[in-house]
Amino acid sequence: MNRLSQWLFDPVPLARVVLFRRFVYAFVIIDILLLHTSGFRHGWADPVWYQPLIMGEWLNIPAANVPQVMILKWGTVLVAAFALTGRFPRVSGLVVAVGWIWYQYVAFAYGKVDHDRGDFVIALVVLPLIGMAATAGPAGDRTRSELAGFAFRAMQLAAIATYFLSAWAKVRFGGWEWVNSATITRAVIRRGTFIGDWLLEIPWSLHAFQWVLFSAEMLAPVIFFVGEKWRRRMVAAWFVFHAATYSVITIAFWPHLVMMLAFLPLEEYRDRAVARWNSWRGGDSGEPEPQVKTPASPA
Repeated sequence: MNRLSQWLFDPVPLARVVLFRRFVYAFVIIDILLLHTSGFRHGWADPVWYQPLIMGEWLNIPAANVPQVMILKWGTVLVAAFALTGRFPRVSGLVVAVGWIWYQYVAFAYGKVDHDRGDFVIALVVLPLIGMAATAGPAGDRTRSELAGFAFRAMQLAAIATYFLSAWAKVRFGGWEWVNSATITRAVIRRGTFIGDWLLEIPWSLHAFQWVLFSAEMLAPVIFFVGEKWRRRMVAAWFVFHAATYSVITIAFWPHLVMMLAFLPLEEYRDRAVARWNSWRGGDSGEPEPQVKTPASPA
């Protein structure tokens, strides 16, 4: 139990919390305004098409109307913009979580539910828990927090569960025919690109891709049993995979990609980027900078 507790509460720098929070709340704004806009349009939909989800049945949520979607959309965007400043992170984070989840509910209560947004809900829920700790210093604060470590571990587990449960659902509902039939071929025909059309001329490639996808999703939990270097490589491989998927069938799991950043040392990448930017601005000529002497300050 001690080893499990140490793993769950493995401390992370507060700088990582600050940077990751900015990615999350920036995505909320982009998602509502540009990526997933059906929730707003459903305010004008006929209530006859409303089909309450489990959450709606538990909370007795009525069908959406125009004032509701207007408040959810613009209210969540404004609070998310405020949350980017880092002020009152607990309150602003909680409001963003409620607003975004409710907005997604309005979108999905009239049609299919996208599974790529389930793990992002976890990020919105756990980030406010460490809000006060995350504002303990600037983005470069290296103070390590166990509470932040638990939040990041929860987000990592949710992200990997998305992969593993997706593979399990494929064989649970589709059977082994999912990987042995023309599943990807059908997707390419419906919404493929010129790259997908080219792969249609090589049928075995799409069949093999189905097995590669299924195997990768089933083996996703391995990421918790490898070293830091291989963990970063696995995350990079997943990003490459999603880029390839988008290039073939134009499907992207945008919120899930944000969640995968929870595995990366964002503060290290930020420091490297700042150092390179300062070096470029300073026009590094290879010569040492002159030393400026200043009088010693009194004790």
